[in-house]
Amino acid sequence: MRRQVRSSCFIFRFLVFKFLAIIILAGCSDGRPPNEVNSLEDIPGRIIGALSGTPSARLAGELGIARVFYSGDELVYGLTVGLVDCAVMEGVMAGELVSGTQGVRILSETLLEYELRFAVPRENAELLEAVNSALASLNSNGTLRSLRDKYFSGRNYTYTPPEGVAQLPGELTLAISPDLPPYSFIDANGEYTGLDVEVARAVCDYLGVGLTVIEEDARELVTAVWYGRANIAAGWLPGDVDEQVRVSEAYANTEHVVLVRR
Repeated sequence: MRRQVRSSCFIFRFLVFKFLAIIILAGCSDGRPPNEVNSLEDIPGRIIGALSGTPSARLAGELGIARVFYSGDELVYGLTVGLVDCAVMEGVMAGELVSGTQGVRILSETLLEYELRFAVPRENAELLEAVNSALASLNSNGTLRSLRDKYFSGRNYTYTPPEGVAQLPGELTLAISPDLPPYSFIDANGEYTGLDVEVARAVCDYLGVGLTVIEEDARELVTAVWYGRANIAAGWLPGDVDEQVRVSEAYANTEHVVLVRR
C-alpha cells in the first residue's frame, strides 16, 4: 500500500510539473530556457533543485531558493524545462542521471566534498572505539575499498562475512534514509542495501553482533541516535553534531555537484 501511494503521488507531481513546463516553454523561442549558471559564483540566490530529505536540499536552501523534488527523474525534468535554474545532487547519482539525459550537464567545479561516517551516542565511548577498530581492520584487509568500488565504480563484488568471529549476544540498530542510492536503498527483493548498509553489516560481523536496520528521514539520522532509537546512524552528517553524538572515522569520501542545462 505504501508503494502504491508513493506511485500515485509521483504521477500527480509529474503531471503538475509537466503542466508548469508547458507554460514556461510557451514563452521560450527555442523551446528551452537558456542556462545562466556557468560557475559556482553564479549559484547564490538562484532557484535550486534538490531531492527532498537529502543533504542537497539543505545546501540548496543555504545557497538560494530551494525547490525539492521526489525523484531524480523529476529533478532533471524540472531543470531541463526551467522550473529551476540549477540543481544540487550527490556526485555518483548525478553522473548516472546525466549519462542518460541530453539536455543536462555537470559543472566542472565540485560544490562540496565530504566524508561518510557513523554517528554513535555521546555517552558510549566504548562503542565508538569498537566501530573505529572495525573500520580500521576493514580498511586494512581491503573490504572498504572493494565496497566503495562496488557502489561508486560498478565493479562486481560480493561481501563475504569473516570466519571464526565469536558471536556475541545482542545487535546494533542502524538508522538510514532508504531513498539515497547508492548509499542506502531498498533492493528488488525488498532488502536494505547500499554502501552505508553493507559497511555497517561488515562492522557488525567484525564485532560479532547482529544488525537491524530502521528507516529515518535523512534530516533525523543524528536525532535517532541522540534519542536512542538507533545505536548508530550512517551517511552524511552535519559538521555541528559534537554536542549530540560522537562521530566515527570516515569509511568513504563523496561529493556534491551542480547540474545545469546544456
